[in-house]
Amino acid sequence: MNPIFDASAAPFDRLSLEEAELLRAALDVAYFRPDETIIAEGAAPEGLYIIVKGCVEERAQGELVGLLGPKDFFDSRALVQGAGVSAFITREETICALAPRSDMLRLINSNPRFGAFFYIDISRKLDAMAQQDESAQIETMMRARVRDLFLLPAAVIDSVQSIASAGRIMRDIDCNALLVKNGERMGIVTGMNLSKAVVLKGMTIDEPVGAIAQYDMVTVAPDDFVSQALLMMTKHNKRRLVVKEGENFVGILEDINLLSFFAGNSQLVVGRIDRAATLQELGAAAAQIAEQIRPLRRQGVKFEVVAEIVSDLNRRLFAKLFDLLCPQELRDKCCLIVMGSEGRGEQTIRTDQDNGLILSEPVDATALQKFRDEFSGALADFGFPPCPGHVMVNNPLWSRTLDEYVADFGVWVMAPDEQSAMNVAIFCDAAAVAGDESLLTRAKKILFEKLSHERVFLGRFAKAIEVFEPPIGLFNRLKLAEGDGDALDLKKGGIFPIVHGVRSLAVEQGLEETNTFARLAKLAELGLLKAEFSRDLARALDYLQTLRLDAQLDAAASGSLLRPGELTSMDRELLRDSFQVVKQLRDLLRHHFNLNMF
Repeated sequence: MNPIFDASAAPFDRLSLEEAELLRAALDVAYFRPDETIIAEGAAPEGLYIIVKGCVEERAQGELVGLLGPKDFFDSRALVQGAGVSAFITREETICALAPRSDMLRLINSNPRFGAFFYIDISRKLDAMAQQDESAQIETMMRARVRDLFLLPAAVIDSVQSIASAGRIMRDIDCNALLVKNGERMGIVTGMNLSKAVVLKGMTIDEPVGAIAQYDMVTVAPDDFVSQALLMMTKHNKRRLVVKEGENFVGILEDINLLSFFAGNSQLVVGRIDRAATLQELGAAAAQIAEQIRPLRRQGVKFEVVAEIVSDLNRRLFAKLFDLLCPQELRDKCCLIVMGSEGRGEQTIRTDQDNGLILSEPVDATALQKFRDEFSGALADFGFPPCPGHVMVNNPLWSRTLDEYVADFGVWVMAPDEQSAMNVAIFCDAAAVAGDESLLTRAKKILFEKLSHERVFLGRFAKAIEVFEPPIGLFNRLKLAEGDGDALDLKKGGIFPIVHGVRSLAVEQGLEETNTFARLAKLAELGLLKAEFSRDLARALDYLQTLRLDAQLDAAASGSLLRPGELTSMDRELLRDSFQVVKQLRDLLRHHFNLNMF
């Protein structure tokens, strides 16, 4: 790889080999001393600067808005527009490769895929990045080694030992396969082989296990590529491979563990939830849900898809817990609902409980309270902390009859306070997970009918989007949060305005959809949002949520805080574009709900 110019890095990976060589030939090398201005604020750049070594500060009106390091480039906006809004000043000795402006503009105009990063809307930018990231991720995974996968123990049993002995060993080591030593030969036997031998062939459990072992096993080495293991399984029609290093047996690779490396273990968790017969078994399944997130992100899966998978698993978990705990006299008279981000299907990292009950009629108070306490307590034991606002099944305000909810709907709609608006937002995001779902359907229909005539309430409701300003100011520069060093808040400045703004429009229309992405699609279908703008909002939300999720997985102090200086030039540009979309939505809502009146 050329240390001056890496043609494999975005967006240069969009260039053909010939174009990349032409650009490489046109490059100049520039050296800058510390505190030297490379591009002054408002000045026309000579071209695109690609940092080879050193550190460059991006400053707007004297304020630091970003730090750039090796492989970062600047200033793409000024390159196209002829003048920039930021100054770029070296923090230390810096060497840059300079791509002349004339050559860059020629490539931008002649190569649409390359030019996409400089001109097009955020949806197409993110789509282009996603396609490239997916290809790179697949290549990375296919270069993984067998030793990186989960292997079953390579336990060995002698061929003269009984079928019963093999079954006991499998049980003791919690493994469904054993290696069988028969003289100089080595075979393999599985739990299914044992069952078929006894049930279908009429063999006794005292007969030798060597008689049912398979001696055509296929082996791979720990350092073989995962792609090679997949090929061997397919070629030989095997569900298991034996991993062997020299003369030593290292382990057994099952197809489910190979495939889970690519797609996660969500299908296994579903089975474990469905089969759970006790709270202990269900708790073990609950612990595995959170384990799905990191491998999914490692594979480049975006937030929307990760959230959909985790949401489905969580809802299955809640429904199973309901089945285990809810007494028969209650289960036909109530509906278990989830709310907040769980109700919208947008929660990934486990936060707090947001759930409730809707009862069709008054029930035995003792039985109800026992279920409330046991349900909320079990979820807490499973790792779902109590809700700070106590929006939980064990709170009588969120666990009552439909008539009691309806009576409060009128209070919520008429009361001009934040708590009432919050209650409406919480309930409108509710989704049924167990019990009589018609109770929630009826409740929402009544609430939406009340709201449809209350333009004043809807205006106050939508007004919440103005509580937090998008962290972007004049000249499209990022604004960092006060008191948080050089960080900005993704949730307050970007995620919440999109989620609540879209929710406000959805509530006004009485939409049944609770998921923000589904609401956006429906609003575009109804013509309330232009299709292109709806798509931009969806892509911006997915991008912001993905950044936030990655920060949470990295165990940041706060998953909502992000330091732009730690991002690449491309990500900072996409972040600016995302916040610009948020500003457009705020402007649309101000006009639609006439927010200047409130």
